[in-house]
Parts: sequence; structure tokens; C-alpha cells
Amino acid sequence: MRALPIAVVAAAAALTLTACDSGGSNSTEDGKKASTASSAAASSTACKIDQIGIQVGPANAAPTAGDTGNVPVTLTNKGAECTLQGFPAVKVQDGGTGTDVPEEKSATPPKLTLAASGTASFTITYVRGTAGDGKSLAATTLKIGLPGAATTQSFKWSYGPLAGKTGPNDPNASVSSFQPAGD
Repeated sequence: MRALPIAVVAAAAALTLTACDSGGSNSTEDGKKASTASSAAASSTACKIDQIGIQVGPANAAPTAGDTGNVPVTLTNKGAECTLQGFPAVKVQDGGTGTDVPEEKSATPPKLTLAASGTASFTITYVRGTAGDGKSLAATTLKIGLPGAATTQSFKWSYGPLAGKTGPNDPNASVSSFQPAGD
């Protein structure tokens, strides 16, 4: 006989809990709100190069052939909050000849939210080549783009020839992922 009152109490408690209201919205509405909020966060806008200011250097340039140099690049958001994910597209050129700088192999790019007027950076690490060497690229131009975009901005490359591992189209260089400024 005691089992019946316990079952009745448990059923009453379950009905009471499902009837509880948290501010007038039901769980379906709450689920829709959470889904909408997470969709908005997931679909935040990718940064566009025409809304980004780019400063190249000052560099820790490689002084002679075989030395390693680093070229820091700072991005400043001139538009609304946006996101950077992946690696910047970096290409070095000498007139019509050019080559892409590969991504740092050990890096896992974070997703970075760049606030309005916020800054981020990345680094190009390279080995200086020998002028006139068949393996080196006599680079004069640096082109920088953002992930997933075809548009680039061009800058002067004044850090000497870029050494190639096996030739001028296989640069002994890498580009890091985007990092918050100051890291």
C-alpha cells in the first residue's frame, strides 16, 4: 500500500516540474533563441582586406645569404568586428615570376575575432638567398591576402633575394597564423 502514495507523489512532482515557467517562455522558444544566438556567433563576418590596414615591418632582416629573417605584419581593423581564421595568403614576386609562401607546418590557426580598431599580426620567416643564384627568387614585391579572398594588397619587398629549397618556386620561408597583437 505504501508504494501507491510514493508513485503518486513522484508523478505529482514530475507534473509540477514540467509546469514550471522561467519568465514566460517555453523550452521550444528558449531553444530557438539559443539556436539563433549560436548561429549569429557562428556566422560572424570574415574580415575583408578593404577594411584592414596593413603595416609591414619593421623587419629583422637577414643580413647575408643563408641568414634567417623575420618580417612582422600588423593588421588593423578599420571596419566592424570581424573574424580571421586560417593563414594569410602571402606571395613574393619579381616582376612576373612569383611564388606562394607556405604556411608554418606546426601551427594550428586559431579563430580570431578582431574588434573594430583591433589589431592582429603574423610573421613571415625567410632565409635570404644569393643574388643571381638559380635557386633564389630576386623578390621585389610582397602580396598579402586574407583567407578565402582573391584580393590582395601589394608592398615593396626590400629584404634581399628569397632562398629556395630546390629552386625559386620552392621558397625557404613560411608564414605564421594570425595572432592577437602583442602575442
